[in-house]
Amino acid sequence: MRELAAAYVQGLPGLDTHSLMSGLDATLTFLPMGDRDGAYDPEHRVVLINSRVRPERQRFTLAHEISHALLLGDDDLLSDLHDAYEGERLEQVIETLCNIGAAAILMPEALIDEVVSRFGPSGRALAELARRADVSASSALYALAERTTAPVLYAVCAVTRLAEPGEERPSDKALTVRASGGAPGVKYSLRPGTRIPDDHPVAVALETHLPMTQESYVPFRSGRRMPAYVDAFPERQRVLVSFALMPRAARGSEDDEPVT
Repeated sequence: MRELAAAYVQGLPGLDTHSLMSGLDATLTFLPMGDRDGAYDPEHRVVLINSRVRPERQRFTLAHEISHALLLGDDDLLSDLHDAYEGERLEQVIETLCNIGAAAILMPEALIDEVVSRFGPSGRALAELARRADVSASSALYALAERTTAPVLYAVCAVTRLAEPGEERPSDKALTVRASGGAPGVKYSLRPGTRIPDDHPVAVALETHLPMTQESYVPFRSGRRMPAYVDAFPERQRVLVSFALMPRAARGSEDDEPVT
């Protein structure tokens, strides 16, 4: 799927919406689609995008639907998929492959490598990749993590409202993890909703609106603190973070929290 996406991108004049569609013999239509983000109609050669979702989501959905078209045009890959999977599992695998294709279209390896070469595996690199590719920070996170060779865990953190048991409307606000992912070989992940302590560098970065880079820890929900070098880059009402695991933490132990 990555090879199909890379080949498609090479023939494009750019990565704006018009350029993304230029390599596909299809028309693009925006319209309200309820809970659906988009769809591809191979019979009528139409890509449909939900007009009521965020621009970053529309952009990723467009690349996702283009990936569907690329997949449908590769008879060998389709045959292999149908031989290996069936039913609901087949649909799940196809959706996963199209997400992989979308990431490869919008965030080519050359772009990711350029960002990492300039900023290192850092929160700033995560922010820069999201900006340059015009994708959500979460999409950039997974693509960046996949191309990171060092033992690094990335996270997107933002302020959310926390509901207490029995409370109809949340009233308490807290800085929590929205998404996280690690480089290949890193078996840890911060669960969405994990609260960031008020004195943690990530919380300080949000409060001061200043980047923070210092030795600290990964704040797991269980209360376990894994030593890490933290790079926190505040951006609007969120913080983009990298946790470079210390050598001992990177090796892991039986007591460490696995990816969930």
